[in-house]
Amino acid sequence: MLGYQYYNLLSSAHLVSALPLQKIYAAQEQINSAHQEILADRQADVLGFYNLPETNTAYIFDYLAKLDARFDTMVVLGIGGSALGNKALYSALKTEAELPKKLFVYDNVDPIFLDEVLQEINLDTTVFNVITKSGTTAETMAGYMILVDLVKRKYPNDFQKRIIITTDREKGFLRQVIKQEGYQSFVVPDNVGGRFSVLTDVGLVSSAFTGIDIAALLKGAGDMRDSCLTPDVFNNPAYLNGLIHFLYYRQGKNISVMMPYSNALYDFADWYRQLWAESLGKRHDLKGREIFVGQTPVKALGTTDQHSQVQLYTEGPNDKVFTFLTVERFKHDYTIPNLHPDREEVSYLGDRKLSELLNAERFATEIALTKAGRPNCNLVFPQIDAYHLGQFIMLYEIQTVFAGKLLHINPLDQPGVEAGKIATYALMGKAGFEKERAEIEQYKKDRGV
Repeated sequence: MLGYQYYNLLSSAHLVSALPLQKIYAAQEQINSAHQEILADRQADVLGFYNLPETNTAYIFDYLAKLDARFDTMVVLGIGGSALGNKALYSALKTEAELPKKLFVYDNVDPIFLDEVLQEINLDTTVFNVITKSGTTAETMAGYMILVDLVKRKYPNDFQKRIIITTDREKGFLRQVIKQEGYQSFVVPDNVGGRFSVLTDVGLVSSAFTGIDIAALLKGAGDMRDSCLTPDVFNNPAYLNGLIHFLYYRQGKNISVMMPYSNALYDFADWYRQLWAESLGKRHDLKGREIFVGQTPVKALGTTDQHSQVQLYTEGPNDKVFTFLTVERFKHDYTIPNLHPDREEVSYLGDRKLSELLNAERFATEIALTKAGRPNCNLVFPQIDAYHLGQFIMLYEIQTVFAGKLLHINPLDQPGVEAGKIATYALMGKAGFEKERAEIEQYKKDRGV
């Protein structure tokens, strides 16, 4: 089970900015209210991610069993919630789990990035997985049209087996394409939003393809969910961490820094950034009042960013809450040779494990932050494997929804994203956005653009 060390976030003699335990107790009415709202949402089948651990994944393995064995690479075309979870799982496990197949995630419209992906892969042995629920996501569909055209021209007789589509169960443009072309398809559920979808077909198909143990992934998620069913925050790690972040946010801690002490977990900080930012950054509360809330998520990498960011964190503005991700046991580790036993400058490192140094530096950063009165906590992975990653995913998805309830906002929508989408449609000449196009042209004229 993931370990959660939260003592540095709570009251202690040496932490001047500590959160008194009385603050936790005083929030019990808010906790109960948020918990009841979550229960009501689950009853209404709004929070579908809670039920994903019970998914029967036999259909995924049926597809993989029929797939030609020569296919050793998958390229995911997606963005945001259709990409970040896939990338995070693969990055975390490709080395520690010694995954037999490769995954690339094309999640931008940068032409150089696309060229780099194409240079890295062998088209003969690659499957493309197009992931978009609506089938109208401009970035994903641009990649789809370029790459499907390439595949069709090079493999006119068997292009269908090289393309799969993950989209809405019944609706949308891509469902029509699937019927016309005969592509294998998978589903983005109606009751699971994109940033909560990594444990659906969105993330499970690519994970299973590469060799990730998705049964263990779902088992970890289920065990964490079952640990987070009580309104007792001291026995519910998702509620406790969400509440602590909420209370510190109300004290002016507007930034949440996630700092993995593991390169393998670094992409999970990206996944967390979308989940926290898109869910909680809202202009209006549930009553339509302007409140402009949201805690800005920032990622850092230990030990790398001890030499770039920690100076700011210890002596700059005290407006942050810190979460370390620590790994207790690494499958791959190295012993530092004692090459200079007679030199005190380096002899202390001799015969110590590289992981020992890594975790000592993590603890040292905790000490430095604590002495500086900066609230921090530590989430401990016994090891990096599918089970514990499943726990982590479910922990943060529940925590995010709970924090949204405390803020009295809708953590499941993203209205602020739509303005940019509409402007993009208008700029690219999409039919139906002529008025917006005219407004943009006037905007450019007024500013001499």
